[in-house]
Amino acid sequence: MTTPAALLEAPIAPSIREVIARLRELGHSVYLVGGCVRDILRGVPPKDFDIATSALPEEVQRAFRKVIPTGLQHGTVTVLAGSTHVEVTTFRSEGDYHDGRRPSAVSFERDVTKDLSRRDFTINAMAWDPLGLEFVDPFGGREDLSARIIRCVGSATERFSEDGLRPMRAVRFASVLDFTLDAETQTAIPATLPVFRKVSLERVRDEFVKLLLSSREEFGLGLLADTGLLGVFLPELAGADAEAARLARAAVAAAPAEVELRLAALLADLVDPLGAEAICVRLKFPTKVAEHVRLLVSLAALEHHFESEAPALRRLLARVGPARLESLLEVARARIQVRLPERLKAFEGLRGRLRALAAEMPPLYPKELALNGGAIMAALEVGPSPMVGNATRFLMEQVLDEPSRNTPETLGELLGTWRKTQGS
Repeated sequence: MTTPAALLEAPIAPSIREVIARLRELGHSVYLVGGCVRDILRGVPPKDFDIATSALPEEVQRAFRKVIPTGLQHGTVTVLAGSTHVEVTTFRSEGDYHDGRRPSAVSFERDVTKDLSRRDFTINAMAWDPLGLEFVDPFGGREDLSARIIRCVGSATERFSEDGLRPMRAVRFASVLDFTLDAETQTAIPATLPVFRKVSLERVRDEFVKLLLSSREEFGLGLLADTGLLGVFLPELAGADAEAARLARAAVAAAPAEVELRLAALLADLVDPLGAEAICVRLKFPTKVAEHVRLLVSLAALEHHFESEAPALRRLLARVGPARLESLLEVARARIQVRLPERLKAFEGLRGRLRALAAEMPPLYPKELALNGGAIMAALEVGPSPMVGNATRFLMEQVLDEPSRNTPETLGELLGTWRKTQGS
């Protein structure tokens, strides 16, 4: 098989070459496999290099002075080459899958083609020996890479029935790489959804995030809906009417590529704030992410503030917090761009006003009042009590209306007047 020039010219780290050279010296077959070969052929620097070999795990351990038995049951040994950790995995075949994730048994092999035949997609089932200059591509991965197609190795139904996450990965790869799904591969997804339902939501979330942050997130979300995958883990979007779903996907595309911003843009017009938070919790996002998304969804409809005066905008700033103002503005702009494009000019005006108000650093929270809790209790001649909280909220409203009131003298006078209205 003709070796692609991209592989011949690819820079391979010395530590990787040393590991390959040592195993070859001992008579073993050794290849770079999977994503690193795919990325080299795409002209993209690989994030890491996976090495597969005919050497058994114990043979790999004997071949090097420093090794870590990271996954012996699956044939994986980590070789310490200087300061670099290099994962080396024995060629293997797999038994039946019973839980939609793991094979019931693993058998070690001496033939690289048997190892490649167990992999998910043809573009991930290529191998390259950079020292022996041998390129192995038994399933047409290079051709599919050129055609920009995601195709399963062998039967798509069998591959998806083995590991329930593979359909999600197929859609994610298509979205991230700007590829299309092979017809047979796409057709096999709906029939294997019961296996997908067995997948942990943490694994689904990780694939979903990669899709959301891709450059074709709108296409990817549509493909998730068309294949039925979306209905399994995000029924709120899958069950929306066609126009609402289209606008939600378009808003995601218009938002910056940050997880919380794109989640908020997706959910803002489909669910209420608590619903958005519940979705994040269900998908096992960290609590801080869930809370941030809830806040952004609750305030995203900034079109309601186009005519608001400064006091109302300061109250908005107090709710979102100056540190998250730009996040809110990005989510709001994404929504308005797709839903109210004729009002973008009004949005830009509001954005300028909010930024100007934030730059003035007005008092937004009780801790920024010129009178602290002790001073308020002294002025009211009371100890800790609900009255102190009520007084603090009263003063906060006063300074949100007019920040210049935030002086000890003015607040003291306002507090005296307020105290008279409270009766005994």
